[in-house]
Amino acid sequence: MQYGIPAWMASRGGSLAQAFARGTNPFGMLGWFVLALCWFAALMSFLDVRRKRRLLETRTDLDSLAANGWRDFERLVGEAFRRQGYAVEEAGLVGADGGIDLILRRDGRRTLVQCKQWRRERVPVNVVREMYGLLAHHKADHVIIAAWGGFTPDAAAFASGKPIELIDGVALLAMIRAVQEPANTASRDQSRLPTPTADVPSCPKCGTTMVRRNNRRDGTQFWGCTRFPACRGTR
Repeated sequence: MQYGIPAWMASRGGSLAQAFARGTNPFGMLGWFVLALCWFAALMSFLDVRRKRRLLETRTDLDSLAANGWRDFERLVGEAFRRQGYAVEEAGLVGADGGIDLILRRDGRRTLVQCKQWRRERVPVNVVREMYGLLAHHKADHVIIAAWGGFTPDAAAFASGKPIELIDGVALLAMIRAVQEPANTASRDQSRLPTPTADVPSCPKCGTTMVRRNNRRDGTQFWGCTRFPACRGTR
């Protein structure tokens, strides 16, 4: 904008070209303004990335997952998937109470994610039905619902056999710990790891809690290790 436009205009001829030839370049200041905007956007992007990294690295237990509000809960879930190699788009198509919060892309597949920070109730079956409808509407490949408080039995039964993955607070914490920096995880007390329950079994290979996954070929559900691909234990 400082040099290219004047050179191009001078080659065109006419009164406007003569004005550029005399050094009158109105695009010069505009160029500096655009450059300043680019630097500001880069700074905001850098601070946002650093905040998300710090947010994920400081999660140590279930209470800490939901300590910073629903928006940070979405950022936390998004950063956990980003570290697994997904391209993450923060959609936020509806808001705090529903809709598509994140869109994940990897290996040509698109996954819709909804995040629920609910602490006093479990996600009911109607929420899972709505996300299943959005799956068909947006022609996505997979749906994930991450909920701090877990899911009702009806919700789990409806998701069974469908391309829907339900991640409760225990499984989410295990997934986050699996992608945290080694220096951070090694320094923490191992007794604070979530213990497997009757609903969430432990991995037969490494002992970490497992999460429900879906077979891409036939749609059946199985238990997979939250440390995948480092560990490929299944049940």
